[in-house]
Order: sequence, then structure tokens, then C-alpha cells
Amino acid sequence: MTDASTIAIAAASTGPVLRTVALDTPIVRGEQTIATLQLRKPRSGELRGLSLVDLGQLKVDALIKILPRISMPTVTEVEVGNMETADLLACGAEIGGFLLQKSQRMDALD
Repeated sequence: MTDASTIAIAAASTGPVLRTVALDTPIVRGEQTIATLQLRKPRSGELRGLSLVDLGQLKVDALIKILPRISMPTVTEVEVGNMETADLLACGAEIGGFLLQKSQRMDALD
């Protein structure tokens, strides 16, 4: 087995990278109340039509587009557009962290 295929197998077996965000103001959908969102690290295809620069700058339009693609439970663009600002910023901070390489995340902790 080559090094590249070993790396691919190891990456596939680790599963998705998830971050949980507790919402200060839960999203209410009928009788369902969503108090936390799990955000999955986006794959390249889920970033189609979005600018990495806009995501890195936490631009609202970009966050409104990406959150429905990577959230569990899935939220709609309308629900994201109605989120409290602090909750949207908390989600954006997690998304911003997903965009960094491991070495950059480690540097930020120092």
C-alpha cells in the first residue's frame, strides 16, 4: 500500500469532524426546539458557490449559505437568517476554525 492510500484510509476511518454550539436563543420549529447545533467540517463540494475569504471574514451571507449544509439537525437559510447575532457569531467562529490547517490552529492556541 502506498503512503497516499494509507493516509486516505486513516482519514476515512476517523469520521467527520464535529463541533457543538449551544445556542443562547434556541431555534423553535413547530413543537421542536433546537438548543444546540452540531456543525460538521465542510467538504469541498459543500463550499461550492461560496468564497473562502467571505467565510473566513464571517460574512453573514456566507454563513447563511453554509450552515444549512453542515448543521445537524439541519436548519434552513430562513432559520439561520433569524438567529440571534451572538449565536450566528458562535457558529461562524467554529466554521472559521474548520478553515485553518492543524498547524495554524495550534499556533493560535499559543
